[in-house]
Amino acid sequence: MKLAERKASVLRVKTVDELKDELLQLKKETFNLRFQKANMNVSDTARRKWVRRKVALLKTLLNEKAA
Repeated sequence: MKLAERKASVLRVKTVDELKDELLQLKKETFNLRFQKANMNVSDTARRKWVRRKVALLKTLLNEKAA
């Protein structure tokens, strides 16, 4: 994913539904990465950290929009 797509300012213009869809996709990816780790089959170890941070950012933005 490009650097610009990681910034909160880019994500703030998205709708709540778009953010929830992206959050769902990332949670599925988290599950798959955990499964790969359990099978000693991880191709990109840094991806888990990036996904965790992106999930946290999306949750923060969803909470901001809910308030």
